[in-house]
Amino acid sequence: MTKEVMTAFSTVPLWMIAFTVICIVIFQALMFIRLAKKAAIEVGMTSKEVKIAIKTGLIGSIGPSFGIGIVIISLIALIGSPLTMMRIGIIGSASTEAAAAEIGANAFGSSLRTESFTVEAFSTVVWTMCLGGMGWLLFTFLFTKSLGNVQNKLKAKNPKLMGIVSAAAMMGAFGYLAVEKMVIDISSAVAGFMAIFTLFIAKKTGKTWLKEWSLAIAMMVGMYSGYLMSLI
Repeated sequence: MTKEVMTAFSTVPLWMIAFTVICIVIFQALMFIRLAKKAAIEVGMTSKEVKIAIKTGLIGSIGPSFGIGIVIISLIALIGSPLTMMRIGIIGSASTEAAAAEIGANAFGSSLRTESFTVEAFSTVVWTMCLGGMGWLLFTFLFTKSLGNVQNKLKAKNPKLMGIVSAAAMMGAFGYLAVEKMVIDISSAVAGFMAIFTLFIAKKTGKTWLKEWSLAIAMMVGMYSGYLMSLI
């Protein structure tokens, strides 16, 4: 990437927007905790039980947070610090944001971390990530109340239909992106299989935090295998 692109990664307006978004997220989290405490009293929970629930939630978030934190380091190199903070702060899925960034770069006819990745390509990446994430946020805001009725109707006709459609859409999207990268070389294939294996272990053991660590583990294995292959 050129020096101009690196400068565009950390402009003052981008930092201001990122901090504004993060402040909104923190405010929402505090409001949810406040509402949860009020609801706990209404359902008969004691203050001790509320504290235990909050403590359990905090401890349970440590594993996934470390997994995302490791992947954030690689995302910073791809799209810069402010955009990484803003997107991960809203969506919280490193794999989704990395895929969105690559899709945006490819749409411009470029690729991340290459000489053809210009400021215009970076702008395309920003629009792709923000507009791509805005879809489900708006849909949730507008249609959450009516989704209950739709779900009940689908369950009455075919209980498995909603789950099948959702799973098929996600598997198709991420499967296409994964296979596209895995056929590049051996190290990419090893990284991809390692991610699949980690998800399989997470499902078998019931440790869902492994799902967040899978991308980080796959990246580490990919880097080490790529280094070992270069020595051959």
